[in-house]
Amino acid sequence: MLVIDMFTLSGDTLIVEEEKNKPKPQMQTTVTKGPSFDLAPVLERRVVPADNSCLFTSVNYVMEGGVYDPACAAEMRGLIAQIVASDPTSYSEAVLGKTNEDYCTWIRRDDTWGGAIEVSILSKFYQCEICVVDTQTVRVDRFGEDAGYTKRVLLIYDGIHYDPLQKVMPSADVPAQTVFSTTDDIILAQALELADEARRKRQYTDVNRFSLRCMVCQTGLVGQKEAREHAKETGHTNFGEV
Repeated sequence: MLVIDMFTLSGDTLIVEEEKNKPKPQMQTTVTKGPSFDLAPVLERRVVPADNSCLFTSVNYVMEGGVYDPACAAEMRGLIAQIVASDPTSYSEAVLGKTNEDYCTWIRRDDTWGGAIEVSILSKFYQCEICVVDTQTVRVDRFGEDAGYTKRVLLIYDGIHYDPLQKVMPSADVPAQTVFSTTDDIILAQALELADEARRKRQYTDVNRFSLRCMVCQTGLVGQKEAREHAKETGHTNFGEV
């Protein structure tokens, strides 16, 4: 059973703690779409573990030019906590959904997930546009779009999990490309093609419609909205997908 740790992120995000015994994906690059000819570079998804830190692992991967570092999550969580703590005005309870101090404690835990707030913070820190391609809606959320950044990186998101996107060259001697120009709209179109293919294969989780059960009182619920309302009424925050 999938165990859910529910909280409000930017007012509309349900964070899911994945089952600890769930088999981890193999650490390998999986080609999901590309041209039919052999010499063209291919945009693909790089699978990272579903270990509650997929966002941080994915951002670190693309910013480091395709270097996978499973130990980076704790450092990135600490970085976000420091940034938030240093600016309690910008990162108030209204923005975070919890007090500044509580958030900083919460984000450092290794069993919590990042989302829109954390992507925004990392975009500013790295001075880089971070584009998140959603496989359910086939849209791109561009963090840092109006900041004048010259660099762009791409993530793909299925409702509960993030993976980095990279362009792989046919030659094994050429490293994968993970950082692109913000003027490169072709790469965005290719990312949307990947998302559309994943949507057609139903490779996403609809957090507004999936069936849940409160693990405390066994109440049946549908979607993150009912789960959030139940949590406010009862204080129960552990949910399982059924």
